[in-house]
Amino acid sequence: MDYHSEFPLDPEILYLNHAAVAPWPKRTAEAVQAFAEENIHRGAQNYPAWIKAEMALRMSLRQLLNAPSVNDIALMKNTSEALSVVAYGLEWQRGDNIVTSNEEFPSNRIVWESLAAQGVELRQADLHTAESPEDALIALIDENTRLLTISSVQYASGLRMDLERLGRYCREHGVLFCVDAIQSIGALQFDVQAIHADFVMADGHKWMLGPEGLAVFYCRAELRERLKLYQYGWHMVEDVGNYNTKQWTPAGSARRFECGSPNMLTIHALLASLSVHHELGMARIEQELLDNTAYLIELIDNESTLDVISARQPGRYAGIVTFRHKHIEPAILHQNLLRQGVICAQRGGGVRYSPHFYNSRELLERAVKLAAAG
Repeated sequence: MDYHSEFPLDPEILYLNHAAVAPWPKRTAEAVQAFAEENIHRGAQNYPAWIKAEMALRMSLRQLLNAPSVNDIALMKNTSEALSVVAYGLEWQRGDNIVTSNEEFPSNRIVWESLAAQGVELRQADLHTAESPEDALIALIDENTRLLTISSVQYASGLRMDLERLGRYCREHGVLFCVDAIQSIGALQFDVQAIHADFVMADGHKWMLGPEGLAVFYCRAELRERLKLYQYGWHMVEDVGNYNTKQWTPAGSARRFECGSPNMLTIHALLASLSVHHELGMARIEQELLDNTAYLIELIDNESTLDVISARQPGRYAGIVTFRHKHIEPAILHQNLLRQGVICAQRGGGVRYSPHFYNSRELLERAVKLAAAG
């Protein structure tokens, strides 16, 4: 498969912003165009085929996460919605605490801070005050800790967490384990069973190369009925499609968290995007992405005007490299790069480059030279 042809980006730009919003593969745009054309000419005549596409996406996501069953997969609007389902689905007691880091994206902080009104404390570990980031988190866990919530990869620094160690500790100590995996699913191989995850959520518009407005939510089967429901509608019932019955129960599957009509347009788009991942295989995508990241770190190290902020040890980085210029403020450097067609972000006290597997080495070399020049 010539996957480079799937990304016909404008040659005048250097796209290194997959940790924010990724460009679509060519096949995804074609799927959206085909869906639009079908709607124009035939409306919802083929709705049964759309439902098959919805199920195909659930199965694709199940495979991507190595979830035990497709019934463990819910389709949500975004990561924040899935985090809210967990935060407000669990029963809390005054004096409970939640452990996280002080580097989380606001989505994985604000929702937990909002529980303060219920007497729940949010403990934020400084990941750099112990021998390892995991040690810093574990040090804050005590007998009142109900849940540990952490990003698989930190959005600003790119620090990659040892999820298997954290999940194993949580399972052994009766602490729920919640993972915001938006910066790793689609970039790295991911296994909810190997990391002992209870809850995992991720939007599709970053490393999965899909559109905004659709996210995956994994909930371990044993915990589904422990989450109180606050949204109700026709789609979350067990006997979905039976509109005449007056008796209903929530679906036994994770569909219980989806109250209304599925977003069929984004379903078709994300299904097309993920077909790239499945055709190439996540092992290959991960290796090529990590090779790109390592090469990017090497290039930055070789520039006397640049310093890498992100972790550089193998196993501690994924697709994010944040760096600073020794003589130019990050905000100014970022704007200079944008004007020159380098699509990147200002994060973590520097500029963040986030290449995917398909980015060429020549592109990385050009982007670093432009950054070094300021």
